[in-house]
Amino acid sequence: MPSQLTARRSDALAGTVRAPGDKSMSHRSMILGGMASGVTEVEGLLEGDDVLATARAVEAFGAKVQRTGDGKWRIEGAGGFTTPASVIDCGNAGTGVRLLMGAAAGYPLTATFDGDGSLRKRPMKRVTGPLADMGARFDWQAAEDRLPVALTGGTLASIDYVQAVASAQVKSAILLAGLNAQGVTSVTEPEKSRDHTERMLRAFGAEVGVEEVGEGWTVTLKGGQALTGTFVAVLGDPSSAAFPLAAGLVVPGSVVTVEGVMLNALRTGLFDTWIEMGADLTITNRRQAGGEDVGDITARYSTLKGVVVPEARAASMIDEYPILAATAAFADGVTVMRGVGEMRVKESDRISLMVEGLRACGVQVEEEPEGFIVTGAARVPGGATVHTAHDHRIAMSHLVLGLAADQPVSVDEPGMIATSFPGFVEMMNGLGGRIA
Repeated sequence: MPSQLTARRSDALAGTVRAPGDKSMSHRSMILGGMASGVTEVEGLLEGDDVLATARAVEAFGAKVQRTGDGKWRIEGAGGFTTPASVIDCGNAGTGVRLLMGAAAGYPLTATFDGDGSLRKRPMKRVTGPLADMGARFDWQAAEDRLPVALTGGTLASIDYVQAVASAQVKSAILLAGLNAQGVTSVTEPEKSRDHTERMLRAFGAEVGVEEVGEGWTVTLKGGQALTGTFVAVLGDPSSAAFPLAAGLVVPGSVVTVEGVMLNALRTGLFDTWIEMGADLTITNRRQAGGEDVGDITARYSTLKGVVVPEARAASMIDEYPILAATAAFADGVTVMRGVGEMRVKESDRISLMVEGLRACGVQVEEEPEGFIVTGAARVPGGATVHTAHDHRIAMSHLVLGLAADQPVSVDEPGMIATSFPGFVEMMNGLGGRIA
């Protein structure tokens, strides 16, 4: 991919595409398949750089991993992880490294985790802290709370962990460690975060309890449970589907359909918000697949209005705020996004980068410690080169904005788009977009 990509104002977009496989499900299918006994067959796996790094890690921990076709993978687990022969390089995969540390912590092994320059800047203690409380040991090899870190696992005790801010990564790491801990492990969340780990654990044969607690819930899991290989069908990623759908909403005259999108209620906050903004979104062919709701979503060009996004919705759409901000740039009035401080510890400080990028494109934005406010207009000037800090969602969000802005919008370091959405440029151009 070139060192820079540029999106230019496009004519009406039209067509039907299929979303890439869900990133969350893809990571979890690999990791649980490696922890299980027997064979796990996966279809629809997202073959982006992040998931492929997780696949290599699972193989290093002792599983046999084989690609058998387009999106089709076979994992033969040995019933647990063993000490790897070399450093576990997770690339840019924040989800991958945090879940792998949780899984590895339950086994009597030592493993060093590392990643690329971007991943080395991301905090790890919100996961390693509770894992250390369970009995895992961590040796920080450069700076505390940052990769690389050596983990020594085994002989874990259960924990009752209460999250101040709902995080599926933290919850999942604790639950995966809890599989091999003494006693019953629980995680309580103030709001409900995505529940793919709980659902997939059940598919692999584990018993997982869920009890509603106010707006959140408590998830419990008894230690000592064995996982058995199974079949996993990975559904279309709503976070990736958001990009072509957003383009459909903001490029005049467009009608874009994305097929096979997961509609798990804990992943559809962006779609709910768009509808509140006046978006013409329709969902057809609703069905069940692999214990999840799925459907086809059509976005038609819409006149949007600004809204206040409920803070409680953040956990269901934390990865989608960048593309929401890009669409809010075209909305009439003010869109308020608060309670999203988690964005500052993603692949980048996504609040600051979106504020910087939108301002460069002539959009009025106000930055706050835990959020930001976008004042939209019918026309966005564009005409900027946006710094992405190696963040795929920052890049794709601004490229979508560029398809409807008056002047071209460029992004640097676009190679990172392949971490979550290989084929993004080809898909968007196939709909009629102008990205090169």
